[in-house]
Formats: sequence, C-alpha cells, structure tokens
Amino acid sequence: MKVSEQKLKELMKNKLHQAGLTEDHANGVADVLVHADLRGVHSHGAMRVEYYAERIAKGGINTNPQFVFEKTGPSTAMFDGDNGAGHVAAKEAMDEAIDMAKENGIGVVGVKRISHSGSLSYFVQQASKENLIGLSVCQSDPMVVPFGGAEAYYGTNPIAFSAPGEEEDFITFDMATTVQAWGKILHARSKNEAIPETWAVDENGEATTNPFDVKALLPIAGPKGYGLMMMVDVLSGVLLGVPFGSNVSSMYQDLSEGRNLGQLHIVINPAYFTDIATFKQNISQTMKDLNAVKPAPGFEHVSYPGQRSIERAQRYQKNGIEIVDEIYDYLVGDAIHFDNYNHKDPFAK
Repeated sequence: MKVSEQKLKELMKNKLHQAGLTEDHANGVADVLVHADLRGVHSHGAMRVEYYAERIAKGGINTNPQFVFEKTGPSTAMFDGDNGAGHVAAKEAMDEAIDMAKENGIGVVGVKRISHSGSLSYFVQQASKENLIGLSVCQSDPMVVPFGGAEAYYGTNPIAFSAPGEEEDFITFDMATTVQAWGKILHARSKNEAIPETWAVDENGEATTNPFDVKALLPIAGPKGYGLMMMVDVLSGVLLGVPFGSNVSSMYQDLSEGRNLGQLHIVINPAYFTDIATFKQNISQTMKDLNAVKPAPGFEHVSYPGQRSIERAQRYQKNGIEIVDEIYDYLVGDAIHFDNYNHKDPFAK
C-alpha cells in the first residue's frame, strides 16, 4: 500500500487524537513518525501507532502533561516531560538546547520522564536546520545481551548526530547500538520475513533467523557496541537521575504505567569554534569527497551517512510511502487499540 506523506501523517494524527492525545500533540507525534517512514525507517513510523494508541488509552502516556523546563547553568538544563508523548517533549527540549547554543556556544538539555520518542534523526536535524551540530542519545528497555553475557541488561540505546552543510545539505547519522533495533524485529514480524542470524538470539542465547523466536538482541561489533550502549545509558539514565540498565521500564509489559525514560540533547554552535560559512562548506565537501571514493567490489558508489535516507525520501515524496496493508487498515479503521502487544514483548512467556 502506497500513501502520500500528507495523507499518512493525517491518518496517524487522527488515530492518536482519537486515542486521547490533544490535536497539537497528536500532530507533533505524527510529524516524527512520518519523518521516519519517509526515510524508510518503518520500524519507527506508522507501525508504532497502534502501540502508542493502546498505551494512551490505558493511561501509560499522559495526555495532559505539564512540561517543566529548568535551566541549571548558562548552557545546561533539565526538561521534565511528565510522561507525556516523548516525541513532543524531545522536540521542545531540543528547541531549548538550540536557543542556548545560539546564545552561549553550546546547549545541553537532559530530558527525563518521557515515553518513547521515536527516530532520533528528527531531533538532531532540528539543530542542523539552525546551522548547529546536534547530538542526541536515549535509553530503551533492556533487551540486549552484553558482550559475554547470556541475559539482557542494556537497551538498544541509540545515538544520532547531524551537522549542516551548504544550502539544505545535512550529514546525519542515526543508529542503535545493536546490530538492529527491536523495531526491525517487529517490522520483520509484520511482514512474516526471516531476519539475519547476526541480529538476535532466542531464549537459549542461540542465534535465530525467526523474528518470532527473538528474546534478546546483539550489540554491534561485540565489546565495542557494548561499550557504546553503556555510555548512552550513563548519559541518558544515570546522569539524569532516572532508572538505568536493567531497571529501565519495558516498552510492552505494562501499558498503563509511564516509561520514565531519559534522553540527552547536546547542541554545538560551530560559529564559536570556526567560521560558520567555512564549516558548512567543508561539511558539503566531505559529502562530495565520500561520494567520490572508489567503490569496493559489489558497490556502485560510496554514500555519505544519511544519503540513502534522503534519496529514499525523495522517491517516497514522488511515488508515495510504502506501508504494510494491515497497518493502513488499522489507521483507517474505527478501533483505537487492540490487546495484542504482549506477544511483541521480547520477554513474554
């Protein structure tokens, strides 16, 4: 099923508003979700709406949050999301970090007590659009075996980075610290497709290609990915005074409770370090240089980070966004939610 960007956003907004979010917050969440689908990151797009709607309906996402922004220094602050929609809280917190970076050269905002906030590339690109560098990290629930371990401790703990080039150029990097995000497992389940054996393990800790047998994910590059997810957990959990490590709440087990998640935004103003025009020119030159690198056998060309997402977005804007028929049927249907998310909990018995 192919749907236009505007129609998909409208369908998602309407469903979230129907579930209980204010129209403004529903629109904010839908904006982040369509950003993901438009770039082919379907694990963080429309397929999440049913989950959000069910959590909203059960009280696990505060539909009337009282956001509190408190500066703790010239360039530092905390943003309390009151367990409202994470996408909206993270966006507003990034706006605050941007303002501080413009004024003082850097802005660091800790975002606490939020729900799942979706694709981090959206937030770091907020900074790039203002000629700033954006870096964002956030926690997720424990579903990854640490290197050398046989049980889950950390989450997928993603990292995102974006820097502005000339005109509308951005170089953007957004990754989970696992080989793949849990949402990719859900996407494989929705399409009944096998997964590579390097992505995840079953209940015995053995590699599996069946997405329905997955009980935990694997870190990227063994001990290196394990170290990165530890770093993210410290910056977005321990540092912010919210639950960390294996204490982070499950995304799927109790949909009536707030998640109390943490996220950290760091925004850097290049103008405080170098000439901004030169900086942007050099970012664009980096992108061109990477494209000009001789490709390895089996590759047509070298892409800079985020380039394939940009190209995919351009195709989808022209031809429509491809989404699973079942998800489209849910978006256009009358039901707000279904009690079927327990089977998507990686630790469900």
